[in-house]
Amino acid sequence: MKDLPRISVGLVVWRADEVLLIRRANPPYQGCWSIPGGKVEFGETLHEAALRELREETGIEAAIEGLIDVFESITEHGHYVMADYSARWRSGEPQAGDDALEAAFFPFAKASEKVSWDITRTALQQSAGRRTQKP
Repeated sequence: MKDLPRISVGLVVWRADEVLLIRRANPPYQGCWSIPGGKVEFGETLHEAALRELREETGIEAAIEGLIDVFESITEHGHYVMADYSARWRSGEPQAGDDALEAAFFPFAKASEKVSWDITRTALQQSAGRRTQKP
């Protein structure tokens, strides 16, 4: 029997025109740049999980502004359902912790180049697009 899908969350954190990225310390995609995030623990809401993962991986505090999208990945690494959110930086300087080798803010264009996974790049682009839309 295959494992059940895992629920995970990610945050595209903006500080002015910069985006927060982490370099992953563990598989899958070890050593690759991505947005902070991880698995939802039992009893946690998606928002609670996203903000916890952000603190654990980077030491950053942020305010969630909205859902970007829900993505799925079905690969040899497993089946993941990922809810990615846009967030606004509130405090802290990036410090790699928990599952991150590095953590830093990058200008949007550089962040888009650094991430190696198309789903993450899509989340970055969708989040940026929403920031430029007029209500």
